[in-house]
Formats: sequence, structure tokens, C-alpha cells
Amino acid sequence: MHSREKDRVLRQFSDGDLDVLVTTAVVEVGIDVPNATIMLIEGAERFGLAQLHQFRGRVGRGEHRSYCFLLSSDTQSVAAKERLSALEHTNDGFELAEIDLQLRGPGDFFGTRQSGLPSLRMAQFSDRALLESARELATRIASEDPKLEAPEHSALAAQVARFVERAAAVAD
Repeated sequence: MHSREKDRVLRQFSDGDLDVLVTTAVVEVGIDVPNATIMLIEGAERFGLAQLHQFRGRVGRGEHRSYCFLLSSDTQSVAAKERLSALEHTNDGFELAEIDLQLRGPGDFFGTRQSGLPSLRMAQFSDRALLESARELATRIASEDPKLEAPEHSALAAQVARFVERAAAVAD
């Protein structure tokens, strides 16, 4: 489906002209339809924990209760069962990140198993105090200044804008 057609269908869904949207993983980020209340993820065992968490975050943004159903095959690996179980038991993104790190390990940032940006700075996830402090700060900023308009958050706002710009370029 071409970009214009996708945009038209998403707009119809968002406006309530369409009751059901069948889509690919493209809805993982950037889709905000507050009235969306039910999501079915077919083949959930094929997705990573972070991606499943992103999918689930697409529903329940409005005033109505929402549900995310994970549909998976009977022949799941042990790792897939652990990922799905983790997602079933918590909505906490930080907790899911810790579980994902335990399940998959940190990867090989400079090798062929996993690649990241050359400027990536890594923290030791075993440093729980630092993680908790960062989480508290992020939660406070998101609560007090969700649009990052305060002068003391201008550098953070610029960094987020650059990230969103790069993500949008990759998505196109």
C-alpha cells in the first residue's frame, strides 16, 4: 500500500469511519488513536519484548478500558514463552527492559550480532540505583513537563526531536 493510501486508511480509522484496522508492524510507533481499545497480535511469539510492549501501548490511550491479546502458536520456544509471560505480568517498560536484558543478554554492540549507533553510550544495567534514579527523573519530567517546554529541558527536547526525525526517516 502506498504512503497516501496508508495515511487515508489510518485517518479513516482515527476518525471512526473504520471500526477495524488490520495492519503490519508499522503500527508499533507513531499511531495514536485514543478510541482504539482492542488489539490482537497474531504470531506474538515472533516478536521481541520491546516490540510487543510498543504494540500494546497503541491501545488504551482513551477513556475506555482496553485489551491486548497475544495469539501464538503451540510450538513456541522457551524464550518466546518467557517473553510472552513477562508481557502478561507487567506493564512496566523498565521492568520489561530488565527482563529482556536477562533473556537475550546485552548483545554485541560492535560486532555482527547487534549493531548500534557508534556514539552509543552504555550503562551497566546491573547498577540498579542509577536505573531507579533515571526512572524517577524521567517520570517526574514526563509528569511535570510532558512537552519539554521548560528552558531546563531544551537540550532534552532537541535530542528527542533529532531521534524522532531519524526514526521518521527510517520509517519512510
